[in-house]
Amino acid sequence: MALIPSYFRTNLRRVLALGLPLAGSHLAQFLLAVTDTIMLGWYGVVDLAAGVIGAALFFAVFTFGTGFANAVMPMVATAAASDQDTEVRRTTRMGLWLSVGFGIVALPLFWFSGALLTLLSQPEDVVPLGEAYMRILGFSLVPALIVMVLKNYLAALGRTQVALWMTVGAVVLNVALNWVLIFGNLGVPELGVRGAAIATIMVSVATAGMLAIYCATLPALRRYTLFQRFWRPDWQAMGQVWRLGWPIGVALVAETALFSAAAIMVGWIGTHELAAHGIALEITAMLFMVHLGFSNAATVLVGRARGQRDQTALREAAATAVGVSITFALATMVLYVTMGPVLVGLFLSPTEPARAEIITIGASFLIVAALFQLADGAQVMAMGLLRGVQDTRGPMLIAAFSYWGAGLPTSYLLGIHMGYGGEGVWAGLVVGLSVAAGLLMWRFWRGPGRMEAQPWHA
Repeated sequence: MALIPSYFRTNLRRVLALGLPLAGSHLAQFLLAVTDTIMLGWYGVVDLAAGVIGAALFFAVFTFGTGFANAVMPMVATAAASDQDTEVRRTTRMGLWLSVGFGIVALPLFWFSGALLTLLSQPEDVVPLGEAYMRILGFSLVPALIVMVLKNYLAALGRTQVALWMTVGAVVLNVALNWVLIFGNLGVPELGVRGAAIATIMVSVATAGMLAIYCATLPALRRYTLFQRFWRPDWQAMGQVWRLGWPIGVALVAETALFSAAAIMVGWIGTHELAAHGIALEITAMLFMVHLGFSNAATVLVGRARGQRDQTALREAAATAVGVSITFALATMVLYVTMGPVLVGLFLSPTEPARAEIITIGASFLIVAALFQLADGAQVMAMGLLRGVQDTRGPMLIAAFSYWGAGLPTSYLLGIHMGYGGEGVWAGLVVGLSVAAGLLMWRFWRGPGRMEAQPWHA
């Protein structure tokens, strides 16, 4: 321990104290989708494939909307560190306004999703169910975005436990509702993939309501009067959240859309490959939530240092967070290589006729996924650090180039044009994430991460 700098030990406790509950909250949030995948996999492969492609497209839209929620986190952390209570309230309120507005505007995309699925050449038996799923799921967008804003508001103030336990409760509720609605238990009609969508709406509304009540009634948070005269617009604050948030949304969409495009390309190969892709992606994304939690912790700690104008603390917190992320990435690489078939098999019924084929395909995807663990952790950590210093437009351009200029063409070239199939598509993901990781880390450490830099002047 003597070889470890004292600042690292101090910041390690802070990163873990913030990052682990946030990782748990993200993981629990993601388990909402995982439970849908598992239960739809037990219901039928066609419903599973419809849920996979529908969820991929939904998540691409949802991810852009979370740009405003992600803008709230560094802005609130910086304002709270400099005792600007009014700015905390203004930022969070307008983050909610923008998120709700986006959720309403995006609804037609889900209603007319059938034409989009057909245009993307998805299997004929998947398109009708995929459209039905997305038409219902679209109505969960507004409450889901409200949840994201309030969770980021609480995280910026260091209150991460409540979001964790509320999200865990949401997973339990989702499993129960899926059991009733997907399979038609307790006298309810058997709805299949449509039931999964209805359950998601109910869970999102319940979670948003509980978080709002907590934020409004907790004595320690009353000083911010978050919902007092909530209907009054604050155009200046809205402009600030918009300017910081939309580049975050675009950067997130660039990454998410790469994975969605990968799902589409795998769908061209076949239904079993698409089902295996969905399962492997669920597994990798589930563990990615831990990286995301550490990245959020880095955003908060760097944002606080920025608010206190402490450059040394900013750099030390960043170095610690990066070290934690690298350690976790190495552990997940071992897991994917040694346990791939077992992990994929958990998502399929023992009586599924295509079980063996899907397990083989999915395990091969996880082998490729092991290659991009360091890059995936590094790129999301760099994004978190840059958001902490409120640098979002440059990272947006880097993300667009990395994922769509490098990753997507490589996926198409290897997977479709050269005939390497799903493994080739996944190899393109490795390329895109690696390019993004290198460029984003370089941007942070050559600028805000340097001792002589002054990020608060940006």
